[in-house]
Amino acid sequence: MAKLVFGMNQSLDGYVDHLEMRPSTALFRHFIEHAGGLTGSVYGRRTYEVMRVWDEDLEWGAEEREFAAAWRSRPKWVVSSALKSVGPNATLVADGLEAVTRRLQAERVGEIEVAGPELAGSLTDLGLIDEYRLYLHPVVLGRGKPFFAGARPPLRLVASDRIGEDVIRLTYVPA
Repeated sequence: MAKLVFGMNQSLDGYVDHLEMRPSTALFRHFIEHAGGLTGSVYGRRTYEVMRVWDEDLEWGAEEREFAAAWRSRPKWVVSSALKSVGPNATLVADGLEAVTRRLQAERVGEIEVAGPELAGSLTDLGLIDEYRLYLHPVVLGRGKPFFAGARPPLRLVASDRIGEDVIRLTYVPA
């Protein structure tokens, strides 16, 4: 049975923003290895649209090409009622989020990443998130999209580790 994990970069004041928190070399290396080990990813529309850049062939360095290859190789399920189509190696989920997610968890083995705070909020409300990973950056944004889209569920800290010079990964499970 697959484990559903929601993890994102987060500011000290609880916001997520891909443009404000660029990963260090060490953190990017961590994400390359993480992406390569995933069973797949479930994306909300906005996060998927941001990540679609990895489907493009841009003039990247070696590490960016390595991440793009890992990202492209993994199946993706994109939850959206607005999109009419999705890119390669992706499946559009227009409705039936709970049934699709439960089926993925039952049929797959390994780790399925959840990407997007609102999607994670919906899956949290359904009791489907198995683990939360907060990549805490030493910045204060003062605005933006919060990591938790709704009320924070009761959580229990199970691990903490430093990644690179300035990021702490906090790992929680539902309490």
